[in-house]
Amino acid sequence: MQVPKHVAIVMDGNGRWAQKRWLPRVAGHKQGVDALRNTVAACLERKVRVLTVFAFSSENWSRPADEVSGLMELLVMALAREVPKLEANGVRLHFPGNRKGLSDKVVQGLESAERATQHNDQLVLNVCFNYGGRWDVAQAAQRLASQGIEITEASLSQAMSMAHVSDPDLMIRTGGEQRISNFLLWQAAYTELYFTECLWPDFDAAELDRAFADYAGRQRRFGRTAEQCASEEAAPVPTGSCHA
Repeated sequence: MQVPKHVAIVMDGNGRWAQKRWLPRVAGHKQGVDALRNTVAACLERKVRVLTVFAFSSENWSRPADEVSGLMELLVMALAREVPKLEANGVRLHFPGNRKGLSDKVVQGLESAERATQHNDQLVLNVCFNYGGRWDVAQAAQRLASQGIEITEASLSQAMSMAHVSDPDLMIRTGGEQRISNFLLWQAAYTELYFTECLWPDFDAAELDRAFADYAGRQRRFGRTAEQCASEEAAPVPTGSCHA
């Protein structure tokens, strides 16, 4: 089975998972950390090179204050607990997103985790925190403008917060909703989308394999025709490759 090199996931459904069990929403987020840990392990086993997850969007600040504060505390605790294991397993951490407005404690935790894992090369794990796709495009344009650099597709791509990795091959959204919710707007131009009813805390290796099986059955043409893709060896695609 063909495995995507870069997998992006919108981890949706934590709150609904908790509410179904008459638990506070934060309990669902805690269970979601376990699901992420298991997904990282599954991606390592399947030789995925990059995993990017949507942990906290720039719009999530509008949620109830107790949920937001609980998420912040959960992040700090998860970093302290998980980073040594990730470092030992060769996982390199990045936290794309806007760090303005985050507490010093949270920012220090993010920076420390990135430093501790910076030399790892088995899997790049991007945890998008306080991230929004529109913010990403805007901050990249502002950076180029401040440096007097012409804004082109190439220069904008290099100024993005995800410039250190290739664009996602597959984006999975759990929880039943069928939208990308301001996630990787620029990078997802040719990403395959997969939606599942499974709530994120219930997501496991079997669900991941179902998404990969669906992905393997698709033909990615990058604007070309199916006939052109059939003769790819004779006329290779400059910006990507056609494959089923």
